[in-house]
Amino acid sequence: MSDPTPLSSVLSELIAKKGIARVQGNAQLVGIWKSVAGERISSRTKVLGLKRGMLEVGVDNSALLNELASFQKTALLYKLQKEHPEQKISDLRFKLRSDLSSKTN
Repeated sequence: MSDPTPLSSVLSELIAKKGIARVQGNAQLVGIWKSVAGERISSRTKVLGLKRGMLEVGVDNSALLNELASFQKTALLYKLQKEHPEQKISDLRFKLRSDLSSKTN
């Protein structure tokens, strides 16, 4: 007979399988992005996720995508890293998402 599995291991596995941590993590990332990017940018963007240190953000139009990627990426990344080092964000990627142009906040 094997030893009983610790409850913490069972709960961790359950949370991982159900994706609960991911949902909470994404909600936290949305709040972080809004605080760093400000209302003007965050109202026209959407956090898509964080994978291997890369924060992916959807953008509602090509003009804003160009502005963010060309002129604001470095400052936004620096602010994210300085204000939220626990997130371990090493890079930002912006993607054009036409489905965001009709979103309402």
